[in-house]
Amino acid sequence: MITRTRLAAGACALLAALTAGMAFPAGAAAGEPTGEDAPKVDLVLDVSGSMRTRDIDGGTRMAAAKQAFNEVLDATPEEVQLGIRTLGADYPGDDRKTGCKDTAQLYPVGPLDRTEAKTAVATLSPTGWTPIGPALLKAADDLDGGDGDGSKRIVLISDGEDTCAPLDPCEVAREIAAKGIGVTIDTLGLVPNTKLRKQLSCIAEATGGTYTSVEHADELTDKVNQLVDRAADPVVTPVATEGADACAKAPTLKSGLYTDREEFGQQRWYRVDVEPGRELRASVSVSADRAVNPSHGVLLRAVTASGREIVRGEAAGNGRTDVLSTGLRYPKAESDEEDAAPEAVCLQVTNSFSPASGVKTTPGLPLELTVDVVDGPSDSDDVASFGLGRGWWLLGLLVLVGFLAGLLWGWLSRWRFAVWRTN
Repeated sequence: MITRTRLAAGACALLAALTAGMAFPAGAAAGEPTGEDAPKVDLVLDVSGSMRTRDIDGGTRMAAAKQAFNEVLDATPEEVQLGIRTLGADYPGDDRKTGCKDTAQLYPVGPLDRTEAKTAVATLSPTGWTPIGPALLKAADDLDGGDGDGSKRIVLISDGEDTCAPLDPCEVAREIAAKGIGVTIDTLGLVPNTKLRKQLSCIAEATGGTYTSVEHADELTDKVNQLVDRAADPVVTPVATEGADACAKAPTLKSGLYTDREEFGQQRWYRVDVEPGRELRASVSVSADRAVNPSHGVLLRAVTASGREIVRGEAAGNGRTDVLSTGLRYPKAESDEEDAAPEAVCLQVTNSFSPASGVKTTPGLPLELTVDVVDGPSDSDDVASFGLGRGWWLLGLLVLVGFLAGLLWGWLSRWRFAVWRTN
């Protein structure tokens, strides 16, 4: 029993150590957080007529949204500048042209006066159309004012698709991303509808945001709170670099976030020095910022200076998303030599995107590379040793202990039975 308890404690300690290593990696030398400027959040709420529907915990969608907003306003961090924009809140008529202009700033983005913001939310009543595209354009303008590199997030909450086509909200999101003002759009859908999910997912993916479907008031509150809190996280500024066409010519990178451009079907090479006892973690994202043919992929390889592959990561797509991402991990084993030189690891990024007919091939596709070199596991001679490798030893030991305990128990049972028969 004591042996099993100690083994369990050791396993828990190992798991805690691994979790801490993944949660708190070493600080980046490039792309360091620059969160000195106040983060900004614009909550964009759909106040169209359909928000009167009673299907969220027995109440209307509007009531659930108001409750969520009130709780979020109470919990908003002091450093976050928050604003509220509405769509479909003022025009009840049937004129489409007028209805598609119905978006207004209910509370300006800035230092939060909780009482004033709650009072403004209390006045809302489901009214008109669903001009998502125009509202997003205005919300981006709400966040674009002033200087600074603080994070900027739009949180869109809607229960229906945009009713102002041909201004496609997904294209609007791509346009906002192309402005380079660093706005992320997160979307929340109040109805489990396939078309709504597709549209809101596309909006979020275009700017690196998230889409979530919520069907209960507490879920809506929790998710909006998470997104507002996330805005207060430090902002990481990518560093521009230029990969080479061969490992020998590649730039040497330190831990950080880097951006580059990669031509269709091109290879880009980068180098990272990994010291003994350290682990390299790398990930890459390639964005299709123009029309491309379906069925494409991204490959990230870590190879030695002599060309031997160490580990790889790959991802394939079929045109349903604009970004493909993959990653890899390589723990470098400890060395018996005190002054052992670091190993030069070459990272190769390859894509199999192909342009659609008539699409320009230059400049290359946007590429984002994350490099992190952290403390690795002890005696790590391969990738598996950091994960389940040593776990199999523990499992084997537990099986052996259980087997021996079973034999002992069986022998004692037979001995007791023999004594009973004799008496």
